[in-house]
Amino acid sequence: MYKNFIVEEEIRLDKFLSSKIEASRNQIEQLIKKEFVKVDGKTTIKNGLKLKLNQNIEVFFPQNELSNIKDKEFIENSLKNKEINIIYEDNDILIVNKPINLTIHDAPSVKDATLVDWLKLKNISLSTISGDERHGIVHRLDKGTSGIIIIAKTNEAHLDLSKQLETREAGRYYLALIDLPLKDHTIVEEPIARNPNNRLKMAIVPSGRYAKTTFCKLETSKNEKFELIACKLSTGRTHQIRVHLNSLNRHIIGDSLYGFKGELNKIEGFFLHAYCLVFTHPTSKKKMSFTANLPKHMVDFLSNNFNMENIYDKVETPNIFNCFNFSN
Repeated sequence: MYKNFIVEEEIRLDKFLSSKIEASRNQIEQLIKKEFVKVDGKTTIKNGLKLKLNQNIEVFFPQNELSNIKDKEFIENSLKNKEINIIYEDNDILIVNKPINLTIHDAPSVKDATLVDWLKLKNISLSTISGDERHGIVHRLDKGTSGIIIIAKTNEAHLDLSKQLETREAGRYYLALIDLPLKDHTIVEEPIARNPNNRLKMAIVPSGRYAKTTFCKLETSKNEKFELIACKLSTGRTHQIRVHLNSLNRHIIGDSLYGFKGELNKIEGFFLHAYCLVFTHPTSKKKMSFTANLPKHMVDFLSNNFNMENIYDKVETPNIFNCFNFSN
């Protein structure tokens, strides 16, 4: 699909495209980098190209496609104990509940089948704008994090959803079980970058990328040692919730990478779940909200350590949305 625009003022190419199409800054950079943009009929890869009045800008959106998939038997065997539940699907988007210990997309260190492999195996049409390994992936979840994730089936949907996440029009809410109750609802606004002493971790680094997480207290365990909290992301940095909790000397139960210690280190995965996603549908423009059921290991822990009647009330989405009013 092609779109054409006429330049109405002298402006940088990337800024011009930001004003004309629903796309994040990164998505626009990718369009230019991958030679999908022409200025007066000539392809350019310069984000900062200074445009002149009345120049013609042509943007090409590549067709959706399915790249080669891994061996079917390998994927099925790798995923046999990982249940991926579809929450919602239409022609533009797919929403699934990701199980723990499932990687979203390929990387040099990934040996098992990924969520993208599963999507391709199911012959689901996927956007291609993020590259071969990340077909359809608008946002990520850590391997050890379960929960809701939205998949773009078209490039137009991908651009629109990426823009919503970047401008915070889309809302992402997580549930976490931590090893020590918070003193109060709180906001952590600290920059995040790769930990200079451990490449497996992220850390609060002054020169890092801006990051903001809001934490809301929901329910304390019967013995008052643990707490169920809700987390609202304003940005989407790698390991963001885990890093910001660590800065408060709190840790997600089971997350030994970021400092959790104790006998619960032996649990399967850690207790962080992407619970709710709020966004505007890229085509219908209807406001939508979906939740993903908690995984069994979290439900079992809650049942053994918390008053479940209170938990059922606290995890109702209206209550979770309301608990963040303190930050407005």
